[in-house]
Amino acid sequence: MQPIQPPQDIAPTINRRACDACRNGQGLDFSFSYAYQPIVDIETRQVFAHEALIRGPNGESASSVLARVNDENRYRFDQSCRVRAIETAAKLDMQTKLSINFMPNAIYRPELCIRTTLQAAHDHDFPVERIIFETVEGERINDGKWLAEVLREYQRIGFLTAIDDFGAGFAGLNLLADFQPDIVKLDMDLIRQIDQRPARQSIVRGVARICEELNIDVIAEGVETNDEFLCLQQMGIRLIQGYLFSKPLFEACIPPNELIWPEQIR
Repeated sequence: MQPIQPPQDIAPTINRRACDACRNGQGLDFSFSYAYQPIVDIETRQVFAHEALIRGPNGESASSVLARVNDENRYRFDQSCRVRAIETAAKLDMQTKLSINFMPNAIYRPELCIRTTLQAAHDHDFPVERIIFETVEGERINDGKWLAEVLREYQRIGFLTAIDDFGAGFAGLNLLADFQPDIVKLDMDLIRQIDQRPARQSIVRGVARICEELNIDVIAEGVETNDEFLCLQQMGIRLIQGYLFSKPLFEACIPPNELIWPEQIR
């Protein structure tokens, strides 16, 4: 497979010095860390993955960090995020999959930009096949086909891929038709009060059916109530993320025996 080429408006080259700078977090005048929230498999009663959620160095909100990201530092921030997420997960001895959000608009050439991530995985002995790259479907990107090519390249290398906030943004089914990720994460606005909203139930059933035919796993995000959980369980959704099970833990990951399990699956 030939390396893919970026759109014309994206810088075509990255030198080794730039890659080293990203790895070391140079060029950022702020620091950050991560909280980790579990994604649970209600059938096996195990933690399927932990999503790395950006936080300030002392646990401050994600918005306090993201407000400092701009066009000048976006690429370096995106690369530094990957290294920090892997480094912290390895220190925690995380044995589950690790889900990392990335910024499609921060990527120049995926086969080059991924080098820092691969090096971090190697340095911290974190298996590549346990890393999931999430991209937010709700983020307006410059080129939808470019996003598909980036995700396709990541799959080729061996990473898992996910479309986050599915149903909330600008691509939706068109993106899914162009690229089939390993995972689709249903937007929490679709999940909120789903037990009381027949229209939302129909949409989720439809997306789940499509994903089943395409061999894509479905994760329901933002599950907060037992009634939401029961409704999703009846639909056959087995991967769930939300406060019902655990809030994000700053620089920590929850052991399976400390998860809060609803009575119906005990």
